[in-house]
Amino acid sequence: MNTSIDDLRFFQAVAASETLTAAARRLGSSLPVVSKRLSALERRLDVRLVQRGTRRLVLTSEGTLYARGLDSILARLRELEDIVTEGSGELRGSLVVQTTLGLGRDHVAPLVAQFAARHPHLQVQLHTSALPLRPHRREFDVAVHVGSPSDSSLRMRRLAKNRRVPCAAPSYLERRGTPERVEDLAHHDCIVLRENEGDYALWRFGEGGDVRQVRVRGSLSSNDGGIVTDWALQGRGVIMRSEWHVRPHVESGALVRVLPRVPTPAADVYALYEDDGHVPRRVTELIEHLAAGLPDRLGRN
Repeated sequence: MNTSIDDLRFFQAVAASETLTAAARRLGSSLPVVSKRLSALERRLDVRLVQRGTRRLVLTSEGTLYARGLDSILARLRELEDIVTEGSGELRGSLVVQTTLGLGRDHVAPLVAQFAARHPHLQVQLHTSALPLRPHRREFDVAVHVGSPSDSSLRMRRLAKNRRVPCAAPSYLERRGTPERVEDLAHHDCIVLRENEGDYALWRFGEGGDVRQVRVRGSLSSNDGGIVTDWALQGRGVIMRSEWHVRPHVESGALVRVLPRVPTPAADVYALYEDDGHVPRRVTELIEHLAAGLPDRLGRN
């Protein structure tokens, strides 16, 4: 049996993906090539690693065991490489950064590109997704996340302050009236963003011990923040979105803050990363770069 480090990294990418198509995208390869390579690995190990015939990629019990084992092997290898190369003064190796679509495209991507340009020996992958962050899968070196995640095993560094605020287009407010109390939102068309795990339709207001919540309803919802905002701009309902995201629309008058005197809970932007006793310098320096650049970008957006 002759399994290479490249094979281990290949299967780690497969195990971290929702489908083989997603794995092919992650690996920069075609679906037939990934499928053929996976079959070759299974033949070499003489074991089935992935269940066939399912839409979503499902690991067999052997595949799950293999993925867990190689995660620790590759983590140890990265740690060893870090120790050996950090003395050179140059950042080397690879970084996987994960974030949401809108924040990633508009703000994280330019900062990551700047960082990569400063460190030409570093390989940086940026993954953006409308799906909720799944910290337990450890698909990243650094994740940029809006709001505090439920997984407390990860280390957190606040990158920028942020709040979610309710907004609607003037045309909607002219047609349906302007809510004057939090409870009024229960009788409005609210567009729900399904971006995180939990009760999407329960909107919270207030701070500290004075927290109020209202269950909203409406005919439209999406896991894509850009779509939700576009619907609001079309006058289709009230949205609850990050302040950094809606600020340009509010300043232009395309959207109007609803209940502007009612405080909303913080939804700060955090960097999440694993702290297992050795945090690579490339991780800490990227986080410092994001912490220096994001507040200015989000504040002027």
